[in-house]
Amino acid sequence: MQSVLLDAPTGITARLGWDPKLPEHDRKRALAREIVAAQLGIDERAVRIEREAPGGFGFHTQLIAEVDGQEVPLGIRNANFRAATVVAVADPAVPLGLDLRDAHPDDATLHEMKRHSHLPDDHDFDRLLAHWTRVQAVRDADGRGARVAADHVRLDSPLTKGWIPDRRVYYRLADLSRDSWVITLAYGAAPA
Repeated sequence: MQSVLLDAPTGITARLGWDPKLPEHDRKRALAREIVAAQLGIDERAVRIEREAPGGFGFHTQLIAEVDGQEVPLGIRNANFRAATVVAVADPAVPLGLDLRDAHPDDATLHEMKRHSHLPDDHDFDRLLAHWTRVQAVRDADGRGARVAADHVRLDSPLTKGWIPDRRVYYRLADLSRDSWVITLAYGAAPA
């Protein structure tokens, strides 16, 4: 699998990987293993990436890193789109959300973006795509995902901060796009 380190904010490490022959589950584990091993300065073979057990129906499991049978205190998030995967790793207290998509969405996705974005000029494709990916990253960081309607997410006008009005959490937004992949990271501050 080919992978590349992304220019993420301080305290967050993110990698993009792509391989059409490798299943999504293997891609995200390989990328997470690569990041964790580099952060700890150890061989990748010493890192084991597992999926946490579901807590109940509808629970979205996260990846967990282990070294010598001990859980490594890192939060791991991932997003997948076709043959590409992006993984971000940070302190577990930092809320993270990711969105990954092709820079050229199909007609069905474009229709959905226009229907939910409520932008005054939904013919500005670049603005629509930037808005949509940031909304999806905020939904992912919030943890409720699709249970929060896309049009409930609020973004400031320069698209650098997002939030959902029923919670007092604000997420900073970073564009990590690379080549033909549009990648957005939503991240919160670590608790003081």
